[in-house]
Amino acid sequence: MSKERTNYSKEFKVEAVRLALDDDVTIKSVAEDLGINYHTLCRWKREYLERQEKAFPGNGNKYVENEELEELKKENARLKMERDILKKTLSIVN
Repeated sequence: MSKERTNYSKEFKVEAVRLALDDDVTIKSVAEDLGINYHTLCRWKREYLERQEKAFPGNGNKYVENEELEELKKENARLKMERDILKKTLSIVN
């Protein structure tokens, strides 16, 4: 039997991280209380500390930086292709 993957809302993740950031409790105890894996909560904490409110975009949404990078890579590939076409055209004309 395979376990079904659990999806958590952004609000749940943010609240879990805020509880984990409290100095009075350990990450392990917060994870156990919430019924989530310790390493999952550590990853959520790291992501939250890096991105603050932009963390956890959800539903396959990517971070804006990743989208911009992908667009630039596509544009770069297109420009290289155009350059190569122009080079071939010039070599045929000459």
